Amino acid sequence: MKPNLKTSALMIALAGTVALAACKKQEEAATPPPAVAEPAPAPAPMEPAPAAVSVTSVNVGNATGADMSVTPMTTFGVKDKIIVSVNTQGDASNQTVEAKLTFQDGQVAGQQSQPLNTTGAGTTNIEFTNANPWPAGKYKVDVMVNGQPAGMTQEIEVK
Repeated sequence: MKPNLKTSALMIALAGTVALAACKKQEEAATPPPAVAEPAPAPAPMEPAPAAVSVTSVNVGNATGADMSVTPMTTFGVKDKIIVSVNTQGDASNQTVEAKLTFQDGQVAGQQSQPLNTTGAGTTNIEFTNANPWPAGKYKVDVMVNGQPAGMTQEIEVK
């Protein structure tokens, strides 16, 4: 049997279709599938930051007011009590504020600390007394929070 023109044309069309399909499959195989974005892992829970508190001012006096403030003084009598009033801003929990009184020759005349548990603005007073008269001379008052200098130093004199 001789192939007729119709059958030949049909066979050529069928072969072309198979060839195109094969090329299309190779093209698809050569093209990588689009990347699927995986969801980012959830961040690890953060530990709460330590409470932050800063010293806003330091006043040294010999008497406190009803609001715990002291009238600033620079000269004290030998029998005066010395009150260091530390004003803070911020949140503090289980921290300490410390005041150190140093005589002009470098000897520590007193060092005390108070617990610091505040939210917002607060005032903490540290009182120094001496059973004997204070030695006359110049003193330096340093304030620290949790053992770190607060950058607030006052100089006073006892006469």
